[in-house]
Amino acid sequence: QVQLVESGGGLVQAGGSLRLSCAASGRRFSNYAMGWFRQAPGKERDFVAAISWSGGSIYADSAKGRFTISRDNAKNTVYLQMNSLKPEDTAVYYCAARQSFDARQKSTDYPYWGQGTQVTVSS
Repeated sequence: QVQLVESGGGLVQAGGSLRLSCAASGRRFSNYAMGWFRQAPGKERDFVAAISWSGGSIYADSAKGRFTISRDNAKNTVYLQMNSLKPEDTAVYYCAARQSFDARQKSTDYPYWGQGTQVTVSS
C-alpha cells in the first residue's frame, strides 16, 4: 500500500503559477504510476496528467502546454507544475497512485488517493 499527501495549493492570480507536490509513503514508489486529477464544486473528478514508472507522461487537453508532471523517485514525490493558470483551473487537486507501469486517465484505475489540495485562481 501507499499513502499520499498533497501540498502546494493556494490562491493565485490568473496567469500565475503553482507547483503541487505529492509525497508518497511506503516502499517501491518507483513501481507506481502516478496521476493528478481535479474536482471543481458540483462537477465530476477529471483527469489532469499522469506519469509512468519510466517517466512517460500523458495530459488532458486542458493541461497540455501549461502543466508538467514529473517525479523524483529518490524523494518518493510526484510534482505538477502549473503555469498560465486560468480561473477555470480552480478545483481541489488530487494525487493518485496505481501499482503498475503505465499511466492511465481513468480515475477508477487508481486505488490510492490523497486528501486533495485546493487551488484557486482569481481573475
